[in-house]
This record gives sequence, structure tokens and C-alpha cells, in this order.
Amino acid sequence: MIGLTDGLIQVTAAFCGTLGFGFLLNSRGKKLIFAALGGMMSWALFLLLGFITKGEPMRYFIVSVIITLYAEILARILKTPASTFCILSLIPLVPGGALYYSSTYALSGDTELFVSKAVYTLELTVALSLGIVLVTACMKYFTDFIRRVRGMHG
Repeated sequence: MIGLTDGLIQVTAAFCGTLGFGFLLNSRGKKLIFAALGGMMSWALFLLLGFITKGEPMRYFIVSVIITLYAEILARILKTPASTFCILSLIPLVPGGALYYSSTYALSGDTELFVSKAVYTLELTVALSLGIVLVTACMKYFTDFIRRVRGMHG
């Protein structure tokens, strides 16, 4: 379990890291701030879900669902593609450490640890991707349905 100070430091780092990636990806103004807030929110949710479930893949999935909803809502408000917010806001959840260790074990020839860490990395990646795909598909069906209903009554 992490303490409050550690959590605040991590959430602040998530904001700053997302902000940095936003600059790299040429995001500016309100879009950059909302994306950085999304990155901060994604890591805060990940930490908070740690009190409910210890399974990291499940936490990744839940956070990716919530953050993708956040991105879809912002996309409609700010008239920007949802991917602008989704990609940046989920940056703190990219399993870079797990990928690094998988690669290290592969290069050192430790097959058992490599397979274990690679499977774990894949679990995190699939959980993150499934959350994004689920929300994106549902939003597409929902907006198509709304357009058809408006077309019938408009």
C-alpha cells in the first residue's frame, strides 16, 4: 500500500509526464491541459482501485474504460478526435517497466522469467486495449443510433 504523500507525488508525476508527451505530440492549449488532467486522473484511479482489487490487469481495464469515456466526452465538447485525449490520458498506464524486464530477461537468456514477465505484460496490454475498444465501439453504436432517431423525427 502506498502512503498519501507517495500517491500525490505519483499523480503529480503522471500529470507532468502526460504534459510532456502532449508537447511531443503537438497538443496545445485546452486540449493539452485536459489530456494532462486525464493522465493524472488515470493514475489516481489506478492507485485508488488498488484498495479494491490487487489484480493489475483488472485495474488497467477499469481505468481504460473510464478514461476512454472521459476522452469521448471531451472529444464532443472540444470538437476534437477522442484519440487526442485517450492516447495521452492513458500514457501513465503504458506497461514500460514490464516490457523492459521482459526484454532484459530475454537478452540474458532467462527463459522462465522472460515468459512469465512477457505474459504479464501481454495481460496488461490486452486489458488496456479491451477497455478502449469496448467504449469506442459502444460510443459508435450509440452515436449512430442517435443519428437514426434524429433522422426519423427531424
